[in-house]
Amino acid sequence: MAKIHLNGRLIEEDSARIDPADRGFLLADGLFETLRVYDGQPFMLEAHLTRLAQGAAALGLPMPAAEVIARAARETLAANGFRQASLRITLTRGTGQRGLLPPAEPSPTFLVAGHPLAAPPAELTAQISSIRRNEHSPLSRLKSLAYLDNVLALREAATAGFDEALMLNAAGGLAGGSRSNLFLVLAGELVTPPASEGVLAGIVRRAILDLSREAGIAARETPLALSDIERASEALVCNSLLEIKPLVRVGERRLGAGPVGRELARRYELLTRQA
Repeated sequence: MAKIHLNGRLIEEDSARIDPADRGFLLADGLFETLRVYDGQPFMLEAHLTRLAQGAAALGLPMPAAEVIARAARETLAANGFRQASLRITLTRGTGQRGLLPPAEPSPTFLVAGHPLAAPPAELTAQISSIRRNEHSPLSRLKSLAYLDNVLALREAATAGFDEALMLNAAGGLAGGSRSNLFLVLAGELVTPPASEGVLAGIVRRAILDLSREAGIAARETPLALSDIERASEALVCNSLLEIKPLVRVGERRLGAGPVGRELARRYELLTRQA
């Protein structure tokens, strides 16, 4: 039986109990982070904890100290013997009085769980989702538990036989995937939508922008239109579990894996080996 870390204690998974009055369960009042584990080490843990702290500050949500979470992550991995795995950190506001208003003195629920991870696919397909991303919502830039738009978009894509859903924002601009950030290669330049387009600031997204500069690949953040897919020579999606993967088809538009994506994937792999 797997072990998890719940509210500061390492326990058997089947003995875990979340209070039925927890606001994470009732109202999606919380945040999460998912990261990749390589050779038993959580990759870019500090960056994930920084993003979690920023989200917690935005929600007015108390959070355990970063070193407490890091210790819980490592204890969870060691207790389960995980070497190649995914690790999820979940933080909710905990219980409170009924209604929407948060309690004056919240007692957060803090959970760390690991899971074995199969190798991700080498390439993906995607369709344009009918579900829009609200770039005006503060939640569009937070790793919030309120993830149903993404769930519905990915379910829609999977039902149609695709691996991922690309979501437009309310203005019709490309925002990204249901579970990934999007990059296009346009006239040799790597481009990705900025946060203002309703984009989550992905950890791997940031790494790609940094790696592109190191590789001498021109890269920038700029709004993207749906029509940009038609003129793209490459399309890439990324997240911590998928890493960097080419989109070889978007709807009826076929693309191939290209030199920019291959070079960035190579550099990212080297980065993971240094962890």
